[in-house]
Amino acid sequence: MSTLDTVNNLGLLYADQGKMAEAEAMYRRALEGYEKAWGPEHTSTLGTVNNLGVLYKDQGKMAEAEAMYRRALEGYEKAWGPEHTSTLGTVNNLGVLYKDQGKMAEAEA
Repeated sequence: MSTLDTVNNLGLLYADQGKMAEAEAMYRRALEGYEKAWGPEHTSTLGTVNNLGVLYKDQGKMAEAEAMYRRALEGYEKAWGPEHTSTLGTVNNLGVLYKDQGKMAEAEA
């Protein structure tokens, strides 16, 4: 799956360069490929789902970001459990998202 990893990494590069449309296109391409190859709950799939969440948050698309983070979180909890670093990283992403929206109770949780 190295091709899909490269596509995902191109998404990261474009996002770092502020090329949001290009980043989203790469993430969506990687996501589609991972879902076909590994399924919707594979950890590689979930990594791209989380990346889409970050991208949407950076664009102010809070509902879309939350949906991606929740999907990634649910999958990571099933795959690795609640204490894994990837799970906790996604929990943190959700917390920051809620803080930015002024949802302090949800952010604190």
